[in-house]
Amino acid sequence: MAVKRARTIPCTDCEDWQEDLSIRGFRVLGCIQDPASPGFCTIVFEEETAQLDGAASNEIAAAVLERPSARMAAPQVEQPIPETIVAALPMLTATQGKAAQAIVNIFETSRVLGDYGQVTVISGDSGHLTYGRTQTTLGSGNLTTLIKQYCVNPGARFGAKLASYIPRLDRKDFSLDADQILHNILRASADDPVMRETQDAFFDQVYWKPALRAASGLGIRTPLGVAVVYDSIIHGSWERMRDRTNGNSGAIGTIGEQKWIAGYVATRKQWMETHTRPDIRATVYRMDAFQRLIDQGFWGLDLPLVVRGLEISADTLSAIPHGCYDGPPAGSRALALESPLARGMDVRLVQVGLSERGVDIKADGVFGQTTAKCIKQFQTSHNLPGTGIADISLIAHLTQ
Repeated sequence: MAVKRARTIPCTDCEDWQEDLSIRGFRVLGCIQDPASPGFCTIVFEEETAQLDGAASNEIAAAVLERPSARMAAPQVEQPIPETIVAALPMLTATQGKAAQAIVNIFETSRVLGDYGQVTVISGDSGHLTYGRTQTTLGSGNLTTLIKQYCVNPGARFGAKLASYIPRLDRKDFSLDADQILHNILRASADDPVMRETQDAFFDQVYWKPALRAASGLGIRTPLGVAVVYDSIIHGSWERMRDRTNGNSGAIGTIGEQKWIAGYVATRKQWMETHTRPDIRATVYRMDAFQRLIDQGFWGLDLPLVVRGLEISADTLSAIPHGCYDGPPAGSRALALESPLARGMDVRLVQVGLSERGVDIKADGVFGQTTAKCIKQFQTSHNLPGTGIADISLIAHLTQ
């Protein structure tokens, strides 16, 4: 049986502690703000089952607790862990966490695993250019942070191309909403495993972990309840809707989690339906989907689930992400219009090359009629035979 441990630490050190504990083989269950010690929180963790024996667990725990921040912390919380802390922790398995994230991925990109290469610009959206697995925006500054994190990785295939845009991203240059070359480079970077892993880490840090902390602080433990919080952290106005729900329905400690979550979903739906912005009104389907899960009693997010017509199951959660290509490498084959249509990373790189040379084309990785037409136009404009076929020589020129 895994032994739960707790430690009171400065809130500023919480993220570093969680990372250290994970590296050393512990599973972090959550952290709760300590009302008696402002600026401190209690982090609860346990060793992974069947991974460490008791002696090894104690030795590693001692090493973690020797961090300098531990010695500066408030009085330490020793076992047994107060039941009030344990009761406040979200109870999610890894699969339940993935299911919660998949629900929001479906809301954001209509894909169970999200769409790592999706580029979106919605008229009237204050976020402006939006990108990635769970969609992060230029307007918030988070897109800039994501691109910077990717570019500093020495293995980033498109790092040099994207780095040239960082000054404009820093300025929140909204003309990037219409920059098709940037859009195509972003789409292509989704084929790079470094970008996909950077996105995973980024979205966990910026959205998922804050959602877990917010749920813990409120006493939300069910996977469905956490999914509702996570959706609001991403979509916005979580704190305002939380406070409005407390006023409309009562505090969660008074009415219980399930009634509170149902009240929150109703409150947020009403806010969406009456919002002045049409793009917000158009997202009321998110609350409708949550209401269906509540009505069916799927608080544990047991698989399989169907959300907005898409299956969330062990198979779909372990599939290859939509629209991502791991090959073939550019120049390994000639590209021409054929049936079935040629798809892959090489097609996408050719499309990016055309885009960088002024051709109006979307880099979707599919060699269809539009791509063949664009190839032919490029060939004729450069005094080449207009075949519409990208041979090895042309591919090398476009992808250099």
